[in-house]
Amino acid sequence: MSLFNLSNKKLEYVEEKSFKLEKDIQDICENNLEEVFDLKFVSTEFAIGNFRIDTLAFDTKSNAFVIIEYKRDKNFSVIDQGYAYLSTMLNNKADFILEYNENCNNDLKRKDIDWSQSKVIFIAPSFTTYQREAINFKDLPIELYEIKKYANNMVSFNAITTAGANESIRTISKNNEEIEKVNKEIKVYTEDAHLNNIPDEIIELYDKLKFNILNIAEDIKMKPAKRYIAFITKKNITDICIQKKAIKIWINLKEGKLEDAKGITRNVSNTGHWGNGDYEIQISDDDDLEYIISLIKQSYKINKMSGKKI
Repeated sequence: MSLFNLSNKKLEYVEEKSFKLEKDIQDICENNLEEVFDLKFVSTEFAIGNFRIDTLAFDTKSNAFVIIEYKRDKNFSVIDQGYAYLSTMLNNKADFILEYNENCNNDLKRKDIDWSQSKVIFIAPSFTTYQREAINFKDLPIELYEIKKYANNMVSFNAITTAGANESIRTISKNNEEIEKVNKEIKVYTEDAHLNNIPDEIIELYDKLKFNILNIAEDIKMKPAKRYIAFITKKNITDICIQKKAIKIWINLKEGKLEDAKGITRNVSNTGHWGNGDYEIQISDDDDLEYIISLIKQSYKINKMSGKKI
């Protein structure tokens, strides 16, 4: 994709610049982990077993570790390397917890970690067609991001998404002991899994809700998690838990930040709940759908603005 600068109604081509070193990519990402990925930085160049992990991060929403690797060359297998890192992590859980506690001044326990939501992110200036096709599975705990740098000091990140992936990684991993072992503990959650055994009327209600949320803005994406389906930009805007008789909606705003004239939300700031934010709504019909979307729009706007200030 070409980038242009608009000046006096004229477009001026902005030249793409190459990264001289992988460390240049690493420095940009580590200094901006929260802004770009909404992740907490843990450590850099973490040595464990036969590996040296470029960046170790932690996802506070899923309570899971995220391994980030940077590549300038294209001669590597995203599947083989990704699963090797995950296998090393699962075999050395105590070391990962110790690294977190020593660097983040925390007292994280093994029971506090959801190892099933661990993942690996590869970041590179570009990926080959083979590497892009290699992640075309619905349940792969590996993500690819392309990073570009331009002459005007702009930097872009582009997630390489799977095109309607329906096949499971388990179908090709039966003869690979390392992948099989990792897949027994790590699970990538899908929308289909959340809709399994749900009555048709609730699925129809969810489809209406999803359609309207995604139409708030083009940069809103759906991301299924273990307990809910998240709708995110950089941060979660709203999280949805699909139940057999109703749908629970959490709006990701702190107490006092939401204008709810009808008073249909419940304050759960002091109550245990799965989703992000202090406001919860439970619905079993679409009577208040338009109003609920207006509340979610507030979350979108406020979280969008807070992202600019970070």
